[in-house]
Amino acid sequence: MARITEHPILGTPEPKETVTFFYNGKPLTGYAGEPIAVALKAAGVMAHRYTRKQHRPRGIFCAIGRCTDCVMVVNGKPNVRTCITPLEAGMDVRTQYGVSAERTEQA
Repeated sequence: MARITEHPILGTPEPKETVTFFYNGKPLTGYAGEPIAVALKAAGVMAHRYTRKQHRPRGIFCAIGRCTDCVMVVNGKPNVRTCITPLEAGMDVRTQYGVSAERTEQA
């Protein structure tokens, strides 16, 4: 995992509960309550969705829930902004195609 273990200003983060979640069916781990996008980035996942027309990858951009670059299908619900949605144990997180897509797999 690619995580900051010590920050020169913020110090060492306090330990948090590790939980398992699923990314496109693959089990990954993250910390309970951290944004889904953070857990994915720590696991090396950079693309959260692909544009509908040109199939271009999108990932974390604003990280404050204002854009749609990090939206994914979470527990069957499309268009979830993963940069502001807290991670929970057992979540099913899937790559999204387009912004208002209801399907979770590429055609």
